[in-house]
Amino acid sequence: MNESSKTTLAQAEQEGKYIRKVRSFVKREGRLTKGQQAAIDKCWPAMGLEHSQGMLDFSQIFGNDNGVVLEIGFGMGKSLVEMAKNAPELNFIGIEVHRPGVGACLMEADEQQVTNLRVFEHDAVEVLADCIADGSLTTMQLFFPDPWHKKRHHKRRIVQLEFVESLRSKLKIGGVFHMATDWENYAEHMLEVMQAAPGYKNISEANNFVPRPDNRPLTKFEQRGHRLGHGVWDLMFKRTQ
Repeated sequence: MNESSKTTLAQAEQEGKYIRKVRSFVKREGRLTKGQQAAIDKCWPAMGLEHSQGMLDFSQIFGNDNGVVLEIGFGMGKSLVEMAKNAPELNFIGIEVHRPGVGACLMEADEQQVTNLRVFEHDAVEVLADCIADGSLTTMQLFFPDPWHKKRHHKRRIVQLEFVESLRSKLKIGGVFHMATDWENYAEHMLEVMQAAPGYKNISEANNFVPRPDNRPLTKFEQRGHRLGHGVWDLMFKRTQ
């Protein structure tokens, strides 16, 4: 968004006009447990990131120059914490708008003594635009986003051409955008969008889906799905230009 459009938007809001903004999520309110609130109180000063901080300097945030993995919508954060614990040679940033999920993630990170993880409680679209420098990410992760399974709601799916093109600029050349979904229709939609997006190459030799990589933990949700015969589809696309 350029300065003139920001000014126009701000003026419209001051005048009380309703402006529809694109969001990466649907806000879900929930009650924090005492443990989640305690984890936020304890861990946020060290692990929390604010959109108001503006463009991040990863070397300053983490105290090293390791590669950075960013996950959009980490849910309750258990798998994100596990990935961070298993890969101390990398840094991880999680973005989630669901406050109980943020609290649960921080609680798990504290219990597991994970130090290479930082989290935002904010809209991912705004964080990416305002806080993440171009060409700075090693990996971008989007696991089990809302499938919006009704056809009339497909336009609300986060994986759309405009969105994935904006993500590409944040990845390093050779950086990977990794998606996973348990909805076959959404998997096909993701594949179609990514194949149409310039500057990406499918890592799959068959030019479709890849087996779940070892670094993406198998969640209880997935384990239950496997027992019921449900599929899970992983897609991994590399930035080429």
